[in-house]
Amino acid sequence: QVHLEESGGGSVQAGGSLRLSCRTSRYIDSSYCLGWFRQAPGKKREDVATLRTDNATTYVDSVKGRFTVSQDSAKTTLYLQMNSLKAEDTGTYYCAAGHYCSFWNYEGQGTQVTVSS
Repeated sequence: QVHLEESGGGSVQAGGSLRLSCRTSRYIDSSYCLGWFRQAPGKKREDVATLRTDNATTYVDSVKGRFTVSQDSAKTTLYLQMNSLKAEDTGTYYCAAGHYCSFWNYEGQGTQVTVSS
């Protein structure tokens, strides 16, 4: 069982930055894919960034060049650095872990990100 807890959300003006953190209840070994997805009102849930078991990263097209997913060396915290934020980035952001990317076995409670234009 893995418990995930996000933090770092908030309100920011367009063009600003936020850094989301996701603490895990235990060491996450390399067999897990990790990632962030977001949910905005009236929109489908969307995977934003993933960190694959081979350390490769993938991003949805709309955040490429602006968002960066990373993990600390202890492999207990996942980060999402979000720069040049846009109003359309508004939503609840969740971190997740799973044996297959986008097929998440575990997810956190979410942290709200609001970007005002």
